Amino acid sequence: MGTSRFHNDRDELVQQAIDGHLRTTPGLARLDGYPGIKVVVRTDADPAAVAILSGGGSGHEPAHVGYVGEGMLTAAVAGELFASPAVDAVETAIAHVANEAGCVLVVKDYTGDRLNFGLAAQRARAIGHEIRVVTVADDIALPDAEHPRGLAGTVLVHKLAGHLAREGADVDTIAEAAQALADDCRTIGLALTTATMPTAGEEGRFDDDVAEVGLGIHGEPGVERIPTGHAADYAELLADRLLDGAPDGPLIVLINDLGAVPPVELGVLVDALLAGRLGERAELVVGPGRFMTSLDMYGVSVTIAPLDDQRRAALTSPVEPAAWSSPVPVRSPEVLELPTWEGGEAVEPSDHPGRRTALEAVADRLAEARDELDTLDSAVGDGDTGTTFAAGGRAIAESLDELPLADLPALLGALSARVTGAMGGSAGALVGLLLDGMRGALADGEDPPAALAAGLEAMQEHGGAAEGDRTMLDALWPAQRVLADGGDLEEAADVARKAAQATAEIDETGAGRSSYVGADALAGNPDPGAIVAAHVLEAFATAVGRGPDG
Repeated sequence: MGTSRFHNDRDELVQQAIDGHLRTTPGLARLDGYPGIKVVVRTDADPAAVAILSGGGSGHEPAHVGYVGEGMLTAAVAGELFASPAVDAVETAIAHVANEAGCVLVVKDYTGDRLNFGLAAQRARAIGHEIRVVTVADDIALPDAEHPRGLAGTVLVHKLAGHLAREGADVDTIAEAAQALADDCRTIGLALTTATMPTAGEEGRFDDDVAEVGLGIHGEPGVERIPTGHAADYAELLADRLLDGAPDGPLIVLINDLGAVPPVELGVLVDALLAGRLGERAELVVGPGRFMTSLDMYGVSVTIAPLDDQRRAALTSPVEPAAWSSPVPVRSPEVLELPTWEGGEAVEPSDHPGRRTALEAVADRLAEARDELDTLDSAVGDGDTGTTFAAGGRAIAESLDELPLADLPALLGALSARVTGAMGGSAGALVGLLLDGMRGALADGEDPPAALAAGLEAMQEHGGAAEGDRTMLDALWPAQRVLADGGDLEEAADVARKAAQATAEIDETGAGRSSYVGADALAGNPDPGAIVAAHVLEAFATAVGRGPDG
């Protein structure tokens, strides 16, 4: 039976994931206790230092195994997915790491973790071990809960305790400082989906227009459902909840991806969080990154804690585990002046009513066609042709008063600079090649049809495609031939539209993006680039009304 997840036997998933980590992380080993005992330990731990031990259910990677290493945890005890490790696994880990200096257990305040780690600690004390338990209960979603859940603030506690142990602090000093930080941590999560358990489908409690606030890390429902909104709305809500009741003074902020948020979206959230109230209070930020996940949950959690000199030193000291991200000072984006392009020529704005009208018509047409073109592109590309060309149209419309409209070669050069800056990607470069090629030919005295041919040849030379490869060329070359034979823009636009529609019958190409797509996806779908060209020519024809001389 196949699987849509990367695993073999679900019963061995956690063991195999741990072994995968050990294969790529020097200085670590595991105790020989599979499947019931899954304990990862340092092989180079200082036997005279207090041992720092943590753990819990798996599925929260890199927690907790990912934090075993110099400067953080001495060992971690892993349970099955979202399940606390059994008491004998915790006892075994204590037996391996405990020494005369003692051992600090960092425990998240979930019932299973609290019971199993607590019983193991009690038994260890009974036979003479110096054991201290630090309980992390940083979830603020349920302010009146007797046992708030332990969330990503646990990672900050790992870092503080590991630093103090490395510095030679005694077991009571470490436990006291770690518990104080745990008590000060405030965390809240927000998600758009729940987690997906391997071999099982995603729980269907989320609607497309609903987000949940105040989730734990085991896929349990949030305490509140809210309508979906913009990233700025989510950031404001999270900041308000975190800062309501927070102490005065500088804060450290940890921004945690719960498992499935793309980096570009995390960047948007970070910008919104740190540009607002939270950024005004934050001195240091950790992340964004995956610090304590919930399998593939599409959501984030944010943790804050007050800073003092001890915490500042402990949380910024270097450590071995790659899963930890060193805190950095919060700062505003640095913006530098744009450089002057030495080869460019200054142009004076000028007006030409006909060309202004034509360019406005093109910009309007590209905006109107955006959704149509994006839909077409989704069949053969990444679904952004309409969005890309609409951005180019906006750049033109917004700069009309700055363009040398009365000087056609200079105008084409200026348009090339604006559309390549606004569009980017291959489309922006291809349009830039077309416009630059036309500008050069016109400056050399060629007529507009010949200039268009020069631009198309530049596109072919650098882009690698030719007529018949399902690109803009399939609409533009037929239009050029009409103009070269003395036809007007209306006739050229009509031919371009028919040629663009005919690309739906081309199911095999040797170059261009369609060469990467199978015939089944191409058949019946016209090339979006060719359709763009038809739209542009039609807009010009409507605005100009006759001839190519405008």
